[in-house]
Amino acid sequence: MDHRLSRNQVPIGETWNLTDLFPTRKAFQSERNALLQKSEELAKLKGKLAANGSSLLRALDQYFDFSARLWRLSAYVSLKQSADSTAPENQADAARVDAANAQIDTTLSFFEDELMNLDAGQWAALVDEEAALQAYQPYIQKLFARKSYRLHPEAEKTIKALSEVLEAPYAIYTRSKLADMPFQSVTDGKGVALPMSFTLYENRYASTSDPILRRNAYESFTQSLDAYKNTFASVYAAEVAKTVAIAKLRGYTSATDYLLQRQLVSETMYNNQLDIIYKELAPHMRRYAKLKRKTLGLKEMKYADLLAPIDHSDPQTTFEESKQAILEALKIMGPEYHDIIKEGFNNRWVDYGDNVGKSTGGFCASPYGIHSYILMTWTGDIRNILTLAHEFGHAGHFMLAQRYQKMANYRPSLFFIEAPSTMNELILAHYLKKYAESDQMKRSVAERLLSTYYHNFVTHLLEGVYQRKVLHLAETGEALTASKLTELFYETLQGFWGDSVQLEERDGLTWMRQPHYYSGLYSYTYSAGLTVATAVAEQIENEGRPAIDRWLSVLKEGGRLTPRQLTEKAHVDILNSDTIRRAVAYVGTLIDELQTTTVK
Repeated sequence: MDHRLSRNQVPIGETWNLTDLFPTRKAFQSERNALLQKSEELAKLKGKLAANGSSLLRALDQYFDFSARLWRLSAYVSLKQSADSTAPENQADAARVDAANAQIDTTLSFFEDELMNLDAGQWAALVDEEAALQAYQPYIQKLFARKSYRLHPEAEKTIKALSEVLEAPYAIYTRSKLADMPFQSVTDGKGVALPMSFTLYENRYASTSDPILRRNAYESFTQSLDAYKNTFASVYAAEVAKTVAIAKLRGYTSATDYLLQRQLVSETMYNNQLDIIYKELAPHMRRYAKLKRKTLGLKEMKYADLLAPIDHSDPQTTFEESKQAILEALKIMGPEYHDIIKEGFNNRWVDYGDNVGKSTGGFCASPYGIHSYILMTWTGDIRNILTLAHEFGHAGHFMLAQRYQKMANYRPSLFFIEAPSTMNELILAHYLKKYAESDQMKRSVAERLLSTYYHNFVTHLLEGVYQRKVLHLAETGEALTASKLTELFYETLQGFWGDSVQLEERDGLTWMRQPHYYSGLYSYTYSAGLTVATAVAEQIENEGRPAIDRWLSVLKEGGRLTPRQLTEKAHVDILNSDTIRRAVAYVGTLIDELQTTTVK
């Protein structure tokens, strides 16, 4: 039984302020109706978009102003759902907005069709007529890149009309996981009964130093996962089938080609991240697992033990203390960036309380035209502080991008999106280590810094390797059953950990834990972001202010540049395999450091 607080019992200061989006639910409902009406007005532009340069500029400005309003509407219901997926009102509002989005997408599907009908010469002529159109050049270039994969306008309209259905797998997964899945309560090493939930396991029990609680919680966790495996497999299989079908309809060579084209990423960039890290990080992490087993005095290292801290002293801290540490650490980023982070802390951008129905993990939502919103669950350990810094890395990035870019050029590719967030983790970890008052604190920070690499180079990297296998299998026509999906993940774990971890069949159920598979090829991008962040952190250490200023200039570009252009501007050669290898080697040095400082 879950004894956590209900949403209305959480102290207001631990929740985000959604009134910045809409002051009341009535205002939200009015905006939904207004946007449906506005979409009908915009539909009158059909056939007239590119009559001349000035008319196209007006149309683009109106379209993206409308899109920003629609984004904020969608964000409002999504954030409410993430905070409490059990509330019927939140579920109903989300369903209504999903329906509105589908209707609006269908109504306005002509917009991008007409833009894609332009050729480079026509676009250049329109820019000559109206110079302000030049600001939309990056957006138009991305459209032109997808031109050959565009279907007939009526087919595109049909796909838009079905968007609510096509997005159903993610909604079903989320609601099953957060609202329906029950867990047996667990006991700790002292025999005390404790509540159990998806969030509590991921955020607290998986990394507790209490081995009895850790393994009992894993037992409860995997029992519930096993009970839902067929449902989750059906939902995930539907998501994969949808992706494969759309890729084929559009004429892509594969689902992978389709998903990477949307990221403006080559298969070489994608495969290098997966292949190099999976193969070359494994020896380091096997050494880490053996060190952990020996230090913790475990007879055998189980999968449930991998997140257990070597340093049992794991210092606890309050949210307010963490706020001050993050603000001090990020002063090196300069006043403009620092003021954004300060504003976020002081104006309730962060939802960090715990309650029934709250989403697991952490995220930062940044709809254009409003500030960022950060979700996490506060537990008070150093890993938690790094998570908070990570999400504020997204917030700082997106707020700078809003200031300097139109909405059309706001969002960068997924390939780059985790670089600014992991950069903040590295900055904070180095700050905490520098000012640690004891060797024990330094060791604790070093281990938590290593956990940053574990999260991105192991957890999400293995998800990426697994996802690649699933997509390849699906395209051969093989059924993605629960047993097959579990087997594939078990194989992925075995290939990475070897005999350093005593794996069990149930460990293969890990594929059920993450929502990233419902966002295209997302999981592997965590490793890409941290690879870039590692390289830039080294630049900052060697160059100081020039490297920081260069990094800030990259953040201000938003999505105006491609991932390769962004990394080049940051002076990182992402096409060079040695860039990835240097990041992997750095992880090895962190394990070396941990070995030399850990009491034998």
